[in-house]
Amino acid sequence: MIISKQNRRIIYENLFKEGVLVAKKDFNSPKHEDLDVPNLEVIKAMQSLTSKGFVKTQFSWQYYYYTLTNEGLDYLREWLHLPAEIVPQTHKKVVRAPRQPAPRSGGEGGAYRAPRGDRDDYRRRDDGEKKEGAPGEFRPKYAGVGRGGPRE
Repeated sequence: MIISKQNRRIIYENLFKEGVLVAKKDFNSPKHEDLDVPNLEVIKAMQSLTSKGFVKTQFSWQYYYYTLTNEGLDYLREWLHLPAEIVPQTHKKVVRAPRQPAPRSGGEGGAYRAPRGDRDDYRRRDDGEKKEGAPGEFRPKYAGVGRGGPRE
């Protein structure tokens, strides 16, 4: 499919900036949800990059999910004439502020915690006789069709 250079540039710039691209499987949509480009052109441009191995495609629930590969990163960097210092959002490390560790309630300080032996009261005791369950003479009767139907 012939895609104008301006539209191809918009698609590639967005793909490089984000590192991922999502497109709804609607070939008749006049415009992509995020870009000002026809949706068909976005899908076909990504199909071309997928066939070259520059993009990995995942399809689920009528949406195409495109992920940029390392080879695709190099290709788009060359196509868009970008320096090596610029990387997509998905390749950037997120720096998080260090958290204060939560106070532990073990040993010194904190609220009292009962020893674990208190859970033995809830466990079944083996006294030799069975106290719970159906009696031995209990025979359930299934009246119906199918597997539980009466035998003839």
